[in-house]
Amino acid sequence: MCTPVSECTCTGCAPGGVLLVTLSPQLRTAGTYVLVSAAYIWFSGHLLGDLVHDPHRIVMYQIFKGWFFVLGTGLLLYWMIGRTVHRLAEANRRLVDSHEQALRVLVEAMDVRHKETSDHSERVVRMTMGLARLAGLEGDALRDIKFGALLHDIGKLALPDAILIKPGKLDESETRLMRAHPRIGYDMLQRVDFLSSASVIPYSHHERWDGDGYPQGLKGDEIPLAARIFSVVDVWDALSFQRVYKHAWPEADVLKYLREVSGSQLDPTLVQLFLDNYPALKTLALNPTR
Repeated sequence: MCTPVSECTCTGCAPGGVLLVTLSPQLRTAGTYVLVSAAYIWFSGHLLGDLVHDPHRIVMYQIFKGWFFVLGTGLLLYWMIGRTVHRLAEANRRLVDSHEQALRVLVEAMDVRHKETSDHSERVVRMTMGLARLAGLEGDALRDIKFGALLHDIGKLALPDAILIKPGKLDESETRLMRAHPRIGYDMLQRVDFLSSASVIPYSHHERWDGDGYPQGLKGDEIPLAARIFSVVDVWDALSFQRVYKHAWPEADVLKYLREVSGSQLDPTLVQLFLDNYPALKTLALNPTR
């Protein structure tokens, strides 16, 4: 009797016991290059030997064949490497998107814990991104601003609820503890490679243009641009929506306050840019697009 063949149970096998071999991108590229090059050299050499019998002419044709080989394989490598780079970039994009989705879930939980208004974190991200684009930022700087704005209060995870949601004014010791959250947030993000460059906003968005802010007491242009941009949006959002310790302000009063603190608390150039584009920025903040 025939002995039944057991199915393969290794991780590289497909259903039915067929062994699947997964090659690395560089091995696939090198292997394809070697196979195509070998086939070209073999067939072109035999073809040239069959068609050309003059020794002087065959040398000239060999030179032409060599240059054609260099050009052809160069184009082949360019296409193959480009395809691999594109696939790696797409995989990296999907990975970043997955990280972002996980961070958004974390931030939504933070908003619930802090009793923030609905859509608070997403709202300030959208408005901050809009103001950053108006300020001329793009590329990786915008990505860092998006994550920095999303995680601007990540350091508050280390603070007790008695401080975070206290309805009244904080006392001196509570204020001192509250003011530790930028440094805590900075230290947390520095331990994550793809978020380390986004730690500027969590660390510096409580600095003031006149130097009276915290935690470092930076002044004017010493404050990173990303943090100065976010500070304008953060003040607008804090005043425009109800918090556990205050009611929402009328819109006219919020805009008046921004003008009043321009040049003391906030960067005057960015405040003016915000006010000049306020209708569009407000629409962006209040209307989710994703």
